[in-house]
Amino acid sequence: MSTATAIAPTTSRIPALNRPAAILGATGAALLANLVVWLIGAAAGGTFEMTDAGQVQSVAPGGIITLTVVPLLVGLTAAALLSYKWVGVLRVAAVVGSVLAVATIGLTVGADFDTASTIALSVTHLTLVPAIVVATEGLRRKLIEA
Repeated sequence: MSTATAIAPTTSRIPALNRPAAILGATGAALLANLVVWLIGAAAGGTFEMTDAGQVQSVAPGGIITLTVVPLLVGLTAAALLSYKWVGVLRVAAVVGSVLAVATIGLTVGADFDTASTIALSVTHLTLVPAIVVATEGLRRKLIEA
């Protein structure tokens, strides 16, 4: 005789986050992820150098740090401040931020990076998407629960 046992489904929920935790947590997580991607790209032979107006310029690691931290801090801070008046801005920010992160991959592909650098830099754009979504949804949950 066999006995059937029910297995409770597991669900993952984005936790409710206050404004500083959402902004700084997402920025820190994305920065850490992008530095790991940079290290993997460098290990794969990426130079992260491009030629602009005859000048060779390196975008790593300083460019990766700057181009991760500044857009996230500016965008998430603006969304968090606007959410004092309109909570719906957080969903708009998640969509707009994600679309901009993906759309700007075109700028990376258009530059004359080597293949490993192009792939790694494109992935760094993609790591911003979950950071943006988790931050805005976590903040939204906090505001709705309050």
